[in-house]
Amino acid sequence: MNAAIQTRIENSETRIFKAVFPNTTNHYDTLFGGTALQLMDEASFICATRFSRKKVVTVSTDKIDFTEPIPQGTLIELVARVIKVGNTSCVVEVTIFRERMYEEGRKKAVTGFFTFVAIDDHKNPVKIIDSIS
Repeated sequence: MNAAIQTRIENSETRIFKAVFPNTTNHYDTLFGGTALQLMDEASFICATRFSRKKVVTVSTDKIDFTEPIPQGTLIELVARVIKVGNTSCVVEVTIFRERMYEEGRKKAVTGFFTFVAIDDHKNPVKIIDSIS
């Protein structure tokens, strides 16, 4: 991968922090899986947009692993980073880390992969970045 693309990837890394409140949890007092997916799609969309500076749409998700529960009253950090660049698409890996509000340390809780395609005003695929050389 060339230096210009690597720089774009580094500059587009996206981090979002949230607190897990009762209105986002299930009957086990942990973050709803659907809410986690929504947050991951949002973070990955922002990352893909910052990377390409084009209109992008989510075309697929892949391998979403929920490895740790995310209890109510914790803080979460979503980290989104482009890991693959194609002609019209890119793949963004999103990881959610959880941490207790009043304790040190954090754990990886969820990881997933989101594929985006760049589109024009007529919703036709276009190059994800203007030069991949």
